[in-house]
Amino acid sequence: MPKKEITYANAIKEAISEEMIRDEEVFMMGEDIGIYRGAFGVSGDLVETFGEDRIIDTPISELGFVGCAIGAAVAGMRPIVEIMFSDFMTVCWDMIVNQAPKMRYMFGGKVSVPMVLRTASGGGTGAAAQHSQSLEAMLCHVPGLKVIVPSTPRDAKGLLKSAIRDNNPVIFLEQKLLYRTKGMIEEEEFTIPIGEADIKREGKDCTIITYGRMVQMCLAAAESLEKEGIDVEVIDLRTLLPMDTEAIIKSVIKTRHALVVHEAVKTGGIAGEIIARIADSEAFYYLDAPLKRLASEDVPVPFCPVLEKGILPDEAKIIATVKEMMA
Repeated sequence: MPKKEITYANAIKEAISEEMIRDEEVFMMGEDIGIYRGAFGVSGDLVETFGEDRIIDTPISELGFVGCAIGAAVAGMRPIVEIMFSDFMTVCWDMIVNQAPKMRYMFGGKVSVPMVLRTASGGGTGAAAQHSQSLEAMLCHVPGLKVIVPSTPRDAKGLLKSAIRDNNPVIFLEQKLLYRTKGMIEEEEFTIPIGEADIKREGKDCTIITYGRMVQMCLAAAESLEKEGIDVEVIDLRTLLPMDTEAIIKSVIKTRHALVVHEAVKTGGIAGEIIARIADSEAFYYLDAPLKRLASEDVPVPFCPVLEKGILPDEAKIIATVKEMMA
């Protein structure tokens, strides 16, 4: 199958465009997504292609326009909502936690909420404490939601197309520093199933479980560790809710070591859930060393670039943690 190189941002834009062509019920709404082309340039020229009736610039009112999107979804539309920064989900938290994920259950299956909420997540850009958080663990605590964090252009496109076609509310977290990264994707249409992890690198000595922009960091660390005789397997979860527990357990049984890496803060982070699932499974009895997690420090994200870099996981920290486990 022919392939092409594309950026993460353009892969997302392609997925939106293809689904809007395929299904007239799909539309997009959010702040500055039209003429301004999106805060991170993702929506680009979509407003010129589809018009202002389907690429809708909204007021600065997340509570209002996410509520409108839920109503539109219940009425049979398939809205894609863009929230400029993931931190701003807290402004419409009632809609995300109490409305969208619970309506299908509370109405006995008579309605569904086929809505995708896209938002830019994570740090590393000097955007400071209110624009740099990773809040995925909070979202994974809510039954009825699906939570996706793709790490590559291919995963971003394939998973977003699946999310738009899904009949449930999906949170699609796009980490900011990935937007300009490039990768190869098929030229023909494809989708990627929600809920399936991907082994980005096979290994036999240690499993690293991760997602989002930490995938590239873990792969780089794995290459360095290979030179020192440590063969690392890297699992990209891709979807946090539902989570591919089977893939995690299978890998840990093989390598007998497991490290979870994520950008979100350590306390209450998704790493705790992953470690608990390993501890509750047969994989626990195969372990040759304690389970480990590597995450950001439990502090607000600093504005100062040096301080921000200091609190985030990086390649050196990953290498050091793996060596400690293997010792």
